[in-house]
Parts: sequence; C-alpha cells; structure tokens
Amino acid sequence: QVQLVESGGGLVQTGGSLRLSCTASGRDLQYFNAIDWYFQAPGKQRELVATISFSSGGTTNYADSVKGRFTISRDNAKNTVYLQMNSLKPEDTALYYCRGTRGSAWRTYYWGQGTQVTVSS
Repeated sequence: QVQLVESGGGLVQTGGSLRLSCTASGRDLQYFNAIDWYFQAPGKQRELVATISFSSGGTTNYADSVKGRFTISRDNAKNTVYLQMNSLKPEDTALYYCRGTRGSAWRTYYWGQGTQVTVSS
C-alpha cells in the first residue's frame, strides 16, 4: 500500500522557518512522476504551493506567493520530499498536504493527511 505522511508543521513567529517532510512508504520516490505540496487555509480551497517533477529530472515550480521563500527538494535515500519554508508570513498559515502523482495519460493521485502550519504575527 502506497502512503505519504507529512510532518514538521507547527507554530512559528512571522519571519521564522519550518521544514516540512513528506515521506513515502510502500514504494520509493521513483514510483511517482511528481510530488506536490499544497496548502489549504480555513474556508478556502486547496492551492498548489510547489512541485518537484521526477519525470523531468527534478524540475521544480513554485506559486508566485512563495517564490524566493520556499524550496522543495528530495532525499531519495530517505524516500522523502521536503518543503523548506523561510520568511514565513501569517498568510502562510494553513494545513499543508503533499500529493504524489503516478502516470501521465492515466494519473493516480496519493494524498497525505496534512500537517498544520501556524504563523503568528
């Protein structure tokens, strides 16, 4: 059974940093075409934050709101994708999810359970 588990969330002050982890079990990272990080603020829709594409050699993409502050990376040996979040702002407060995508023409998605990030002003 393929599972993704997030960790690393918490409470931090404005300007602080956190590193989120998304660890795969049941399969290694090469099973996926890409891993994404999403966030969902209370009462709002889930939004894409960052993507790392394994099928294109590790290409990364970011939402405009986090460019220059967040970095997505992977550690194949630990089967883990990270989201390093720096210069955090109160508007970054949300539940953060990772999603694994497998396939191209026919895609299967795997979601983690989420980890809460709260940035105090």
